[in-house]
Amino acid sequence: MLGWLTGSSSRRPAFLKLRSSKTFIIITVSTAVFTDMFVYGIVVPVLPFALTERSNIDSGSVQTWISIFLAVYGAALLFAAPICGWFADRSPSRRMPLMLGLLALGGSTAMLCVGDSIGVLAAGRVLQGISAAVVWVVGLALLVDTVGPDGIGQAMGYVGMSMSLAILLAPLLGGIVFDLAGYYAVFAMAFGLIALDIVLRLVMIEKKYAAKWLSSTEINESIPPPIETTKKTQEPDRQVDQEADLDVETEPIEPIHIALNNGPPLEDLHSHPSREQRQEQNSSSRKRIINRLPAAIYLLSSRRVLSAIWCCMIQAAFFTSFDSILPLFVRDTFNWDSLGAGLIFLPIVIVSFLGPLVGWACDKVGPRWFATAGFTACCPFLILLRLVHDNTIQQKVLLCALLALFGLTQTVVLTPMMAEITYSVDAKAQTRPPGFFGKNGAYAQAYSLFNMAWAAGSMIGPLLAGLVNQRAGWGVTTMILGIVSIVTAIPAVIWTGDSLRKELGRKREIRH
Repeated sequence: MLGWLTGSSSRRPAFLKLRSSKTFIIITVSTAVFTDMFVYGIVVPVLPFALTERSNIDSGSVQTWISIFLAVYGAALLFAAPICGWFADRSPSRRMPLMLGLLALGGSTAMLCVGDSIGVLAAGRVLQGISAAVVWVVGLALLVDTVGPDGIGQAMGYVGMSMSLAILLAPLLGGIVFDLAGYYAVFAMAFGLIALDIVLRLVMIEKKYAAKWLSSTEINESIPPPIETTKKTQEPDRQVDQEADLDVETEPIEPIHIALNNGPPLEDLHSHPSREQRQEQNSSSRKRIINRLPAAIYLLSSRRVLSAIWCCMIQAAFFTSFDSILPLFVRDTFNWDSLGAGLIFLPIVIVSFLGPLVGWACDKVGPRWFATAGFTACCPFLILLRLVHDNTIQQKVLLCALLALFGLTQTVVLTPMMAEITYSVDAKAQTRPPGFFGKNGAYAQAYSLFNMAWAAGSMIGPLLAGLVNQRAGWGVTTMILGIVSIVTAIPAVIWTGDSLRKELGRKREIRH
């Protein structure tokens, strides 16, 4: 039975073409992301009530401990992401790290389920952060390996939809199940989802391993072409990235020795190198050091990459800020219980289904204007949330409408920024010699930067939003979030997709 599933040197695995298809791998990665974020968010509406009943925390300290637990998760993700990225780009298989991540996720869920002390709950959040680092770094790198750069926008749309659904459905279902069936029923849902995730990750077969059994026609149909030939539309980025990055080259320069007719003997040239020779030697040493650096550090020399990870960090801060303050706001303003605290996330969930459509459009026209429009439009919707302050039907309808518009702007931003990570890595690869990033490329390390940015936002968002909300109130908190959104639109419009100045210059040249 096992041989029928795994195959052998003479026999291909059962359902090989299906298990290695783009569709199945997209489903597997999207499910992994959904599972990770669902288990992360399922306790959001439960914590305010469970902390007081199970851990004997004073009700006045609940906001502080909720923010701390969210920040602990972000800290673990922040430190684990670069390690996972470095390991994944050097690992022969993407599936094995994904399976290890599942072990961490299962352990963390068990600790959160049975833990009744602050220490055990915090340790469970740490394991959750480590699991998230594996899923997001290795899973997204596997996705790029599978679909190639030309289709990554639409694929990221499905991943973004899964993430949004998990972040927003988890509090919704967590609140409903906790209210109707109790604390342990909430975690029964989580364990069931983890079991499904295990099956999909075990059944999936990576493209490079499937190639051993697939015919040449099937390989050409299912495996994306190399990076260097797939994204020809990125060719203008070569000059842009060369100008925007640090001025480094990687090809070693052979020293040239010239004997002049009346010059010193050749031995003197070696014993007393000229200024040019010393510069060449220093340059060669610097290049050797750069070649040894992890790809993630090299990618940080790109303004385009820095802009992308900044935008991702801000979006993470927005999401986790609402995780921290929205359940408490509706509890205090509308006197809602955990069921209502979960249902309030529903308006943001519905619009996330537009993610694949946004990703498809992003593959066609580029990510810049989607990201810019999303951050710009998000500003007034966040600021207008301050108008909600009374327990009336009109105020409840207004809150739901503004949350739906906020969710729409985040859908417009999330997919393009996730795809922009891949686009920016491809642009960097085109300016370097073939194989500069290794045989597996730098996608895993690039998405480790994405995860570090997301983790930083997950730490900063709930802590600052919780602190401001506690000191200055709901209106001031949402106004600050709106100001941050419009400020973030500036780097998004300047550097996302390409340098805006260079792009406008090329358009003027075409017109003339």
